[in-house]
Amino acid sequence: MITHQPRSRPAPWKARKHSTTPRWLTPFIALEWGLEWVAFALSNSTLLEVLEYLGSFSVLVAVIFYFAESGDRVKQRHYQAWQVINTAQGKGGSGGRIEALQELNADKVPLVGVDVSSAFLQGLNLKNASLLRSDFSSADLRNSNLAGADFALANLNSANLRGARFDYAKCVQTDLRNTDLEGANLSGVDLSGASLDDADLRGANVNDIQWQHLASIKSANVASVKNAPPGFVAWALANGAIDQPSVEQ
Repeated sequence: MITHQPRSRPAPWKARKHSTTPRWLTPFIALEWGLEWVAFALSNSTLLEVLEYLGSFSVLVAVIFYFAESGDRVKQRHYQAWQVINTAQGKGGSGGRIEALQELNADKVPLVGVDVSSAFLQGLNLKNASLLRSDFSSADLRNSNLAGADFALANLNSANLRGARFDYAKCVQTDLRNTDLEGANLSGVDLSGASLDDADLRGANVNDIQWQHLASIKSANVASVKNAPPGFVAWALANGAIDQPSVEQ
C-alpha cells in the first residue's frame, strides 16, 4: 500500500540554477527540478489520496468475490472430474480416473453407480467412499486403499484386489465372483448376501469377517487364509470352497 506523504515545496529555479557548477549539467538539473514540482503537486493532491483508497477498496472487493464464488469453483471442479470418469467409461488404462475419483471422494461426493469397469486403478485411495451399485468389474485395484468403503450391491466380478486394503468394507449383496483377493486385508468386511464363487482368498487376512450370511462361496480358494474366525474355513469347504495353495495344482 502506498503511504501518502506530502512533499516539501521545491526551491525556486534561480536558487537551484546557481547551485549548479558545470553549465553542461543545467538541462539535467532543470529536468529534475521540474519533476520535483510534479511530485510536490501530486503529493498534495486529494485526488491521489482518493485513488489510493479506491485501489485498496478494489482489492477488498476482489477478495469478497473470490470467496463468494468458491462454491461455483468447487462445482466446476466436480463437473470436470465426472466428465473425466464418464468419458473413459468402458476403456482400459487410467485416463485420469484415479485423480478424479480421489478428488470427488476427498470432497465427500457420493460415487454411487460409478462405472470404472476394466480400468487400471492400481494404488487407488477411496477410503470410506460411498460406492453403492458401482461397477468395478475386471478393474485392476492392486494395492488400493478401499478400507471402510460401501460396496453394497456393487459389481466386483473378476476385479484384481491383490494386496488391497479392504478392511471393514461393506459388501452387502456384492458380486465378488472370480475376484482376486490374494493377500488382501479383509478384516471386518461385511459379506452379508455376497457371492464369492471362484474368488482367490489365498493368504488374505479374514480376521473378524462377517461371513455367516454369505450367499455363495463355491470353488473359492481359502488356502492359507490368515486369522480366520472360528468355523469359517470348515463352513467354506463344506459349501464348495477349495484349499489349493498353488493354482498349478
